[in-house]
Amino acid sequence: MSVTMIELDGVAKHYDAHVAVADVTLGIHKGEFIALMGPSGCGKTTTLRMIAGLDQPSAGEIRMWGRRLNDDPAWERDTPLVWQSYALFPFLSVQKNVEFGLKQRGMPAGPRAAKAREWMERMGIGAFADRSPSQLSGGQRQRVALARALATEPEILLLDEPLSALDPHLKVKMQAELVRLHRELGITFVCVTHSHSEAFAMADRVVIMNEGRVQQVGAPRDIYRRAGNRFVAEFIGGNNIIPGNIIGHGADGLAFSSPLGALSVASSQPEFAPGGEALLVISADNITIAAREAGLSNEVAAEVTTLDFAGSSVTVFLEAAGGTELRAQMPLRDLETLSLAPGARVFARWAAADGYFLRP
Repeated sequence: MSVTMIELDGVAKHYDAHVAVADVTLGIHKGEFIALMGPSGCGKTTTLRMIAGLDQPSAGEIRMWGRRLNDDPAWERDTPLVWQSYALFPFLSVQKNVEFGLKQRGMPAGPRAAKAREWMERMGIGAFADRSPSQLSGGQRQRVALARALATEPEILLLDEPLSALDPHLKVKMQAELVRLHRELGITFVCVTHSHSEAFAMADRVVIMNEGRVQQVGAPRDIYRRAGNRFVAEFIGGNNIIPGNIIGHGADGLAFSSPLGALSVASSQPEFAPGGEALLVISADNITIAAREAGLSNEVAAEVTTLDFAGSSVTVFLEAAGGTELRAQMPLRDLETLSLAPGARVFARWAAADGYFLRP
């Protein structure tokens, strides 16, 4: 059973007339890896700063193990923050940077140096102890920042866009490193990120925010497969959102009238019934493309408009009836089998069970 460690209860942050965070209520469990994500200005970094004690809430309470933190200054909280820019001291060596938090806590020089060396070795930067941060690569500086934060052995670690300054190949390595550290240490990680891939690869739960409010909280797979509203469905990307009306029952479930024609949805959502408007959502990876028509219930003729390559996968953008844009994701090898190119006429299809409804 999960134990709640950090509680945000109706937390808000106002800057004069601007509302940065509005009425956020969230429980963060002991030992979990939770990611806060959303577009720029959504309030995720402000929320992290309030947990860290760098900003004070305008309303609501922040509690750790049931104790109110609102008025505790940052230096009295056991909530170290790893900054996007690493915030290393350029005039101190790597060793002294890692020792800094321990020194602030009054640890004697001998034990302090030993503890710093332990964490530098653990983070694979022991050979750089006497170097200055300016002599390190981005990935090495990131490891120094992590070692400095973890040397105090906190119960929780806050990370603000920890991988944004790294090259793409280093991001993947550091993602794996953060996941490994989290599993080994068993402490709580709270990470702010813009990146869907980072959040979905590392986090146990994802909190999606917009305009200062929490839009959805859940496991990455659950959010990806079943967005809670249109904003989330659009933000996480890769979803086809089709407006229309539920017009009755069919052999495969509900009959849905749309710009693409009549479609079937095997919906298990009792709140959606014939006679109402709805948005049909189909994930791009649930749409397949064929060169020939098969006469299936959810099959529409379309034209390939463009291809977006990402490593070994590709997103195929299609234009269907009424100018409706569809997208399908597939492995590159499948694309090569189909010989797709812009202008090609194809058929897009999906199973009735692969769609779900959202309120318009």
